[in-house]
Amino acid sequence: MEEFRRSYNRLCEESGAEPQEAVLQQLHQLPKGGLDLTTQSLTVETCRALGKLLHKETLLKELVLSDCMLSEEGSTLLFQGLCANTSVQHLDLKGNNLRATGAEALGKLLRQNKSIQSLTLEWNNLGTWEDAFATFCGGLAANSALRQLDLRNNQISHKGAEELALALKGNTTLQQLDLRWNNIGLLGGRALVNCLPSNRTLWKLDLAGNNIPGDILRAVEQAMDHNQDRLTAFRENQARTKILSKEVQHLQEEKSKQFLDLMETIDKQREEMARDSRASAVRVGQLQEALNERQSIINALKAKLQMTEAALALSEQKVRDLGELLVAGDQERQSLSQRHEKERKLERQEAADRESKLLRDLSAASEKNLLLRSQVDELERKARSQQEQLFLTKQELTNTSAELKIRAIQAEERLDVEKRRAKQNMEDLEKLHSKEVDHMTRHLEESERAMQERVQRLEALRLSLEEELSRMKAAVLSERGQAEEELIKARNQARLEEQHRLAHLEEKIRLLAQARDEAQGTCVQQKQMVAESQARVSQLNLQMEGQQRRLEELQQELINKDQEKVAEVARVRVELQEQMGRMQADLVAQEALREKVAALERQMKVIGSEHREALLDRESENASLREKLRLKEAEISRIRDEEAQRASFLQNAVLAYVQGSPLRALSPPK
Repeated sequence: MEEFRRSYNRLCEESGAEPQEAVLQQLHQLPKGGLDLTTQSLTVETCRALGKLLHKETLLKELVLSDCMLSEEGSTLLFQGLCANTSVQHLDLKGNNLRATGAEALGKLLRQNKSIQSLTLEWNNLGTWEDAFATFCGGLAANSALRQLDLRNNQISHKGAEELALALKGNTTLQQLDLRWNNIGLLGGRALVNCLPSNRTLWKLDLAGNNIPGDILRAVEQAMDHNQDRLTAFRENQARTKILSKEVQHLQEEKSKQFLDLMETIDKQREEMARDSRASAVRVGQLQEALNERQSIINALKAKLQMTEAALALSEQKVRDLGELLVAGDQERQSLSQRHEKERKLERQEAADRESKLLRDLSAASEKNLLLRSQVDELERKARSQQEQLFLTKQELTNTSAELKIRAIQAEERLDVEKRRAKQNMEDLEKLHSKEVDHMTRHLEESERAMQERVQRLEALRLSLEEELSRMKAAVLSERGQAEEELIKARNQARLEEQHRLAHLEEKIRLLAQARDEAQGTCVQQKQMVAESQARVSQLNLQMEGQQRRLEELQQELINKDQEKVAEVARVRVELQEQMGRMQADLVAQEALREKVAALERQMKVIGSEHREALLDRESENASLREKLRLKEAEISRIRDEEAQRASFLQNAVLAYVQGSPLRALSPPK
């Protein structure tokens, strides 16, 4: 609780208020699980801090705030903190003069809180404001945790009692309600009496000091007695049900133990039988494996014999194939020799053809050489003619230059004449003269360049023709040498190929002879192996006959074991049938117990029905008593009316007597 006190100090400091010393002392002396602030005047700040602390407090079980003079705001803050609290079970708010706001806050608290079981609200004013008290009653109707409620001295009127009656109809947990010293009256008492048949949990309701008639109080007491009887019967029924369920469970456990023991015995017998059968099966399996092994050996020998016979047949086939190959080799050798002769003839003919071809090529090359020589001569003639043309061109060039010089002289003369004739046109003539000179010089230069290019082309053509002639001569000589070399190589290659073919054929004949000798040796060995295999097969047949006799003996033993197993199984079945009979007897006993339980349940149902009938009888008696009470009240009201009428008659008579009027005139008509 020291943590609670520190939290209270911290919250007060955060809100800027001083913590109350009295509260701190109470928190310091706080007993475990409870907080008692009786007669401590709590301020609003203290209530706010306590509300925040109670919002998350989980250790506090009891909270006593009686005579703390809580204000409306302080009580609201406290109740807001308690709305989310899950540990407080007892709340005492005695003597705090709670009014409308407090009643509404309490209604909200009862709606939201799920832990408060006891609530003391003595000496408050919750019933003064009907709307606020209706809110409180609505919260009570929705609450599912409250067991005890103290509303003494709360100024509850008959309307508040009606709201409280509606709340009691919806509430299913409240057991004790104290409404002493309020203003419930006759109407409120009737409302409470009418709501009690709908409430089956309330077994204590105090209504003393509420101006309620005695018959209503007796009706309330009867309803409470009914609820107490119902609660007592319910508890007794629960106790009996628990006892019977325990007995049934004990019987079931005993039967299950017996059944488990029986099943264990059966399992053991089954395991023994399974072990015997497994041992027999293992022995038979071993014998079968031995027999299979011998059979596999015999099969292997048979397969080996078949393989040997197949190898022998294959060797014979190979010998025949080798003989055929030898014959084919001889034939091939003869055909190869014939083919070789033909090839040699063909090669000789080809060599002769090549020589004739080379001779023809040589004659063609010589003819081509002569043709090239004639072409060279012709080109030389062309070159000489071009040189002559070049000489003529140079001569023409010199003539042209001479003519140009003459023309220039003539032009100069004409120019002098013109200068003398017309000085005014001197500039034009000079320009024209310069243009003509330039044109002539350009024409002369171009013609010189063209002639030089033509001379160069002719010289290049002559050089190319000379080079081509030299190349042709070299090509003719190289072709002739190559033809001679090819002829020599062809002759040497034909001779070498003939020698290689002869050596290959001789080696092949030698290998075929060796293979024939090896095949004959292998055939002899295979015959010996066949004889040995036949001897082994005869021995294995004898062993197999012995194993078959052994197998027959083992099968006879297995049949004997099976007969013993059948006898054992029959004995176990008899024992199981006996045990099943005992189990059926136990089941019959269990059925008897179940019938007893059902009889007890039927008795309980009969008792319950009788109890319900008694309740109905009492309710009918109550109804008859109410009817009698109503008749009595009607008779009393009639008597009162008659007495009032008589009093009025007497008063009229007295007045008439006083006034002196005759009494007969004032007498009532009959």
